[in-house]
Amino acid sequence: MPAPPSDSDKPGLAESPRPAHDDRMARLIYSANASLDGFIEDRDGDFGFSAPDEEVHAHINDVFRDCGLFIHGRRVYELMTYWESYPDDDSVPAVTADWGRIWRGARKLVYSRTLAEPQSANTSIEREFDAAALRARIDAGGADASIGGAQLGGLALAAGIVDELVLHSAPIVLGGGKPWLPAGVAADLELLDHRAFGSGVVYSRYAVKR
Repeated sequence: MPAPPSDSDKPGLAESPRPAHDDRMARLIYSANASLDGFIEDRDGDFGFSAPDEEVHAHINDVFRDCGLFIHGRRVYELMTYWESYPDDDSVPAVTADWGRIWRGARKLVYSRTLAEPQSANTSIEREFDAAALRARIDAGGADASIGGAQLGGLALAAGIVDELVLHSAPIVLGGGKPWLPAGVAADLELLDHRAFGSGVVYSRYAVKR
């Protein structure tokens, strides 16, 4: 699974059913695959420990099937462009072909100061992270959006524009690495859904209370 943006290319900073308390037109979902102690990468920057098996991958597909926009930093985006040319036939596992269709079918927004041109269709680039502008864009689009990567997800959560947190926790304790949640940001949550898989991965979905 993709890793968050690298420190050398951080974006600049400018200024299930929807929960009953949420009156926004669309949800912004911050998601991560992490260790039990909350790290998306180990101390060496490796995230292979969280690679999903077929059962978990199929569930991830269903969670994000209706997202109309995927939001990435450059590093995650460049990893995700792997799916731009992924086969859509029986030469590959059905679950990965399905994810390729989901990713290609959605719009992509990339925050990067250095990426010159998009490397995929339906993709736009922004140089500065503007939380209000992003929130307005999501609401205007009318479909849920997914934001990934600790840097961008942390900025969005701190700005108060994230509606839901989705976590797939792997059955491993790393003891250090890159955390998926930013330090110093507090949020009151409401559990919407949860599920355990045969591999030991646990899925949790929370609404961020306003």
